[in-house]
Amino acid sequence: MRYDIEGGGGPQNQLLHRKMPLKNKSIFSGALFQYLEENKKWRNRFLFIPDSYNINYYENKQAHDRGLHPKGTINCAGYRVLTSMEEYLELLNTSLPGVKAKVGSSPFLKCATQFPLILWHPYARHYYFCMVTEKEQQKWNALFQDCVRHTNNGLPEECKVQTPAFTDAVRLYRQTHGHYGTWDMMCGMPPQILANLVMETLLPEMRDLITPKLKGKMHERQRNWMLISDAVYGLVQSQTQAQYEAVVQSCEAGRPALETTIRTDMDQIITSKEHVCSKIRALVLPKAEKLLKVSIQPYISSILDALMEPTSRGFFEVRDLFFRELVDMSKNLLNDGNKEKLGEHMEKISMLAFHPVKMQSCYEKVETLSLEGLQQRFDVSSPSVFVQRAQILMREQMDDAVYTFEQLLHQSLEGQEREDLCKTTQRCQDRVIKKFDYDSSTVRKKFFREALLQIFIPYMLKQLSPSCSELPRFQELIFEDFSRFILVENIFEEVVLHTVMKDIMMAVKEAAVQRRHNLYRDSIVLTNSDPNLHLLGENPPIDWAEEYGGGQEEVDGENAGDPEAQKRRRMKQVVSMIQIEGNASVLPNESCLEVPTVDNIPEEEAELEKGSPPCAICNLGYVSTNFAHLDFAIFAHSSLQNCSSSD
Repeated sequence: MRYDIEGGGGPQNQLLHRKMPLKNKSIFSGALFQYLEENKKWRNRFLFIPDSYNINYYENKQAHDRGLHPKGTINCAGYRVLTSMEEYLELLNTSLPGVKAKVGSSPFLKCATQFPLILWHPYARHYYFCMVTEKEQQKWNALFQDCVRHTNNGLPEECKVQTPAFTDAVRLYRQTHGHYGTWDMMCGMPPQILANLVMETLLPEMRDLITPKLKGKMHERQRNWMLISDAVYGLVQSQTQAQYEAVVQSCEAGRPALETTIRTDMDQIITSKEHVCSKIRALVLPKAEKLLKVSIQPYISSILDALMEPTSRGFFEVRDLFFRELVDMSKNLLNDGNKEKLGEHMEKISMLAFHPVKMQSCYEKVETLSLEGLQQRFDVSSPSVFVQRAQILMREQMDDAVYTFEQLLHQSLEGQEREDLCKTTQRCQDRVIKKFDYDSSTVRKKFFREALLQIFIPYMLKQLSPSCSELPRFQELIFEDFSRFILVENIFEEVVLHTVMKDIMMAVKEAAVQRRHNLYRDSIVLTNSDPNLHLLGENPPIDWAEEYGGGQEEVDGENAGDPEAQKRRRMKQVVSMIQIEGNASVLPNESCLEVPTVDNIPEEEAELEKGSPPCAICNLGYVSTNFAHLDFAIFAHSSLQNCSSSD
């Protein structure tokens, strides 16, 4: 609210932003092998990935086309995509201490082919797939990685109050329990994140209690443990979902009264906050500056370099991919330059940012990001948090560039003759590339600043908190009427943030002054050569196939009266098909054909002999009565109200 009243600014984006890029789109559909836990067999399954990026799997393509419910749906938030059984066994061994599966021993399961893909999760069920060829595996891997990347990014950025308040509540809770730094399981929607927070505490206790009771062979115990963990995780998610929704409703109901109070007393609130802030600053600043000089400043430059190199290479690859696609289109238009062909090419280019196979080369550049020996020093669990954030930004930049090009080209084509197509395309391309370079610099500089803060702030808070035990007494300086809006913990973190922010800003500014990685100086403002460009962003989406390709698709007579079937037919797919080079027998949407010899695939021997103890999943009665750990979720939820007020 203070931002709304006082205003704020920064570099204005030059590229347009598309609000609903995947409307009436799906990502991909195709078939592959899936391992079924219930009968321990590999079967052909048809997978459909809609714009939600959840993976729906069906008995076959006909079941999907008839509109039947899927056999199952995979929400990929928190999952990792593994391409070998060795990787999987290594992670599996860490889940159940004392029960180790050796790579050379009898495997957990035997793959249908030598090209597996495994979806692994620390708490939820694992999924096993196989492909026919290595190229097919690589392309499905790109698709699955994109599903994980998208669903991990589940907190809506447009919620300027609720999202920061929620993330602050989770972070503050973890800090009170000694967990500082980045957290790999901060992924998915809020109820999923809360469930991950519960499992972080519950799982070790549950493991200590249940592991001694697991009986049977090594693989059997591992499988039973995964079933137990998945069942508990499902129970936890159902409770966090219900509690989160209830608290959000409560917060929304109380929001108008809070806003009225804040707007009425804004001046007094700011004055009171500044008074308390000056007192806390006098206590904290000397200690923070000493810590900054000794433990932070020597590492800022090296960590910034580690972030800049792979991230910038990823953004450069996005630029090159966009340029190559437009050059290919121009070459084709030279040979057969008509608007029908242009419509065909633009229909494909319009979804370039969401084509995981084509974008994979961009994503791979940033995956080399490594913080070397600095991870342990600054409590950074892994670089994956920064890698996925950079990849999301790269996809957004690509879509912004494509959307801006679409709008400029569409505007320029009005009244143009056929022979002018290539020149028009070239002019629009040059304008968009220039805008892309400017926006890319702005986005990367912001990303570098935020990443450095994520690395340093938790470390400084962890080091300073023991020496700042006097902080609670400052609460007495805050009027009771303002105690919901001014939190001592927030002011303490604000003082620490301002201490290190100057050095971070200076480091990024110095990199821009030196034009490293094509970063622009903050003083450079791109001349707005398109004053009416942002008005184009309000135009409806362009359907290139319909506008320039002509002709509506004929509706199958069998589905002529079924509106849902017609809707599925009209839904356009970002990846039309995964083509396997040199494999002419692979059909569209059928990457794995029926398996006549599936029964010949070696399976594990019978698991339980007569008289063996029942499966450990039967012991879940303990779990259903032991949800005291969910009490903290109420604390996190209630923190939403306080944090949102202070924000």
